[in-house]
Amino acid sequence: MGPTVIAFLVLYFAVVVAIGYWAMRKGAGKNLEGYLLGGRKVGPLVTAMTLQATSMSGYMFLGAGSAGYGTGYWSLWYASGDIGGGVVNLSIIGRRMRKLSKILGSLTSVEYLEHRYPGAATRLIAATLTIFFLFFYILAQFIAGAKGMAKVTGLGYEWSLLIAVAIILLYTYMGGYFAVAWTDFFQSIVMIIGMIWIFGACLHYLGGFTAANHALAALDPTYLSVWGKGLLNKGQWGEVAGAVLVFSVGYMGWPHVVTRHMAMTRPSTARLAGFYATLWNLFFVTSPYIIGIMAILIVPGLKDPEMAIFAAAGKLLPAAAVGIVMAAIMAAIMSTADSILLQVGSVASRDLYQRFFRRRASEREMVWVARLLVLGIGVAGYLVSVSEPPGVFTIVIFTTSVLGSAFLPAYVCAVWWRKANTPGAVASMVGGAATAIVWQLDWLGLRTLTALHPMFAGLIVSILLIVVVSLCTARVAPVPTHIREAMDETARLGPIPKEMLRSADASLAPQAAAIRQSL
Repeated sequence: MGPTVIAFLVLYFAVVVAIGYWAMRKGAGKNLEGYLLGGRKVGPLVTAMTLQATSMSGYMFLGAGSAGYGTGYWSLWYASGDIGGGVVNLSIIGRRMRKLSKILGSLTSVEYLEHRYPGAATRLIAATLTIFFLFFYILAQFIAGAKGMAKVTGLGYEWSLLIAVAIILLYTYMGGYFAVAWTDFFQSIVMIIGMIWIFGACLHYLGGFTAANHALAALDPTYLSVWGKGLLNKGQWGEVAGAVLVFSVGYMGWPHVVTRHMAMTRPSTARLAGFYATLWNLFFVTSPYIIGIMAILIVPGLKDPEMAIFAAAGKLLPAAAVGIVMAAIMAAIMSTADSILLQVGSVASRDLYQRFFRRRASEREMVWVARLLVLGIGVAGYLVSVSEPPGVFTIVIFTTSVLGSAFLPAYVCAVWWRKANTPGAVASMVGGAATAIVWQLDWLGLRTLTALHPMFAGLIVSILLIVVVSLCTARVAPVPTHIREAMDETARLGPIPKEMLRSADASLAPQAAAIRQSL
């Protein structure tokens, strides 16, 4: 099985690099807007696929399978929210964020927050939270890639991790959102083919859903319960609400995901993109959880539940099919890792380095800062992953809960509530993140006492803070007039008036020339 799988992986990597190179030559390097946002020329199908491919990550092949294997049908609470996550995201903030970010001249998700909520504190806090917690998300992708490659190729974990990290870093160095978006489009197709193939093989092996459920009931009837194995979460609706919210509305708080809105061809792209995203989710989202549940019967007694999908594929599929599945897993991992690394690099160079340390830094200098940081993150991630790798499911749920709690109200209110101001946004980001962390760690037993999922608890605090603080500080920190006018424009259909774009275009002129030279 090893040589066949490796051959498929090599072929997959070659195709991805070729697409990335073509897309980079076509879309990146013309100006800074082209490098970071693909020139805001990404259509609905590619927008939907890059949004979903970036959101799913290696979590779907390791974390989701592990959740199904360990808890049974309880895990589908996460999937139920995930199915509609893309359309909810695009419908609520997609069109308006695309328009407002263009009017304000924002090129990164963090810069967008500062433009909407003016003040150095906004960017400093948002950038710090983004870089810190996205590092852990990248860590999860490295671990997922290494575990998957080790399982199906026979290589040791350390060598598999080194190869996975090297490939991801090399691919990301090709740079440019346009390249990331188009490779994500290809990777999303590979992902769904691989997942459906395993799903069909599992159903065929067990004789269908009814036979599988009867076998599970004979083994332990609580696997079929909505409360999880052993009825661990019985009556804890706060945990249920958080599980649904993490991947339904949580997307709107992920900086590397909302950037997709800013890159759309036009605001109306969001509507059709939402349809494509939902269609893709219907086929993809529930499959890994159910495969994990069926793996209880197919490969019982796994020491590492995160290997449930790999183990099922290895037992039921021929070597060539396992190669395709492995390519799908690497597609899920790379489509997220490249987007996050690009996001972290742009945030570090533009939102921290230039904003707070060298305002007159050239674009060439900023690009090298971003590249060095990407390399540093890769090395740090390798060292952490090789020493004592935590579980992918734990990392992803933790980071997404914190990021969603910190940023979701700020992004939503940025386009929907004219009274949301800087103090309210800052308080919301800090309070939401802190609450999610405290609940995740169960500090002072608060999670046990309240039976609230960290995401749910964090959102409650974050929403209350942005509303209460904004209203209490409305007189001392009013929303600037030009922002109110820009928000009024985002509510209208049609193109943005030219007079509202002049300042943004002018601010990009020197950067455009410099980025051409540096890239």
